[in-house]
Amino acid sequence: MEYRRLGNTNIQVSALGFGCMRLPEYEQDGKWYIDEEKAIPMLRRAYELGVNYFDTAYYYCHSNSESTVGKALKPFRDKVMISTKIPVSEINSTEEFWKYLNESLKRLDTDYIDFYHLWALNQNTFRNKVLKYNLIEEAMKAKAEGKIRHLSFSFHDKPEVIKEIIDTGKVFDSMLVQYNLLDRSNEEMIDYAHEKGLGVIIMGPVGGGRLAAPTNLGEKLTGEKQSTYELALKFVISNPSVTCALSGMENVEVLEKNVMIVNEFEELSPSELQKIKDSLEELKKFSELYCTGCNYCSDCPQNIKISKIFQLFTYYNVYDLKEYARKSYQEYLKNEKNGQVSDCVACGLCESVCPQKLEVIEELRKVDQILTN
Repeated sequence: MEYRRLGNTNIQVSALGFGCMRLPEYEQDGKWYIDEEKAIPMLRRAYELGVNYFDTAYYYCHSNSESTVGKALKPFRDKVMISTKIPVSEINSTEEFWKYLNESLKRLDTDYIDFYHLWALNQNTFRNKVLKYNLIEEAMKAKAEGKIRHLSFSFHDKPEVIKEIIDTGKVFDSMLVQYNLLDRSNEEMIDYAHEKGLGVIIMGPVGGGRLAAPTNLGEKLTGEKQSTYELALKFVISNPSVTCALSGMENVEVLEKNVMIVNEFEELSPSELQKIKDSLEELKKFSELYCTGCNYCSDCPQNIKISKIFQLFTYYNVYDLKEYARKSYQEYLKNEKNGQVSDCVACGLCESVCPQKLEVIEELRKVDQILTN
């Protein structure tokens, strides 16, 4: 496993990190649980393979991820980095910072959090939550008490807002942002953060799974026989400003595949990276409907599986798997547990939580028409 120094710290972080948002789950009597018989061995196997950075959050996996991660990593807690996140948008007082922090510590069953993220910052939450309620000052107090070791932030907004956040002062040790072959909008700010001494952790290196589907994109971009999935991961970790790429691994097979890619990694040269970027200009249709599959919209009151439907459109539009997409959508419609697009009451809940700011309601109707014609 390759390890990289995280910003101005002396910490060596694995180039591949474990994103703990998609741990295996099951539903029972209306409640959700993590399948720990699968999840815990998988997390421990990641450690055995050299992964030392594990990223979770307060609400991941129906608020169960932190507890499972803490349980899995307990035997070697001092040898791994645990990252978690506080839901900044829900904070309405300074005191609530401590409520969330202490609950995360309890769930993780640990005395300290290595990287504590101000979660999903945008300009509004930064100004009207972080600054208004002095959350940075409170985080520094928590750091002095040893409850957190490093303050970080994750981000969903226009790239220029990153500069505003970083320029607050030398308070952040790392940031977590989206970056991949399909979305390079944060590229300039990734370099800026690196220059300022921040470690840069990447989410969505394979485009929320979009680049995992069978496609000849890798060959189109390089002119050689190349797995698109493998190229996507290499593209991200070849960026000299990137410290670690997170992968939301759902099973041991994917874990071992990713570790193998990183272990056999040969850095793409500047000329190779530029060739890929130039080739991507020919594939702008990829961003026509860019859903990352984060599932923040999963609480649809009509039980419409929004990210699932958008994923099928990706197969249809990006990979030209039209027959497969339509057939899969028909199967979706036949399942009585799935809400239909026609059931949508336009409540707007999905759009209010979408990090990509998609016009979800309108896009759902368009996709429904396309996949049923």
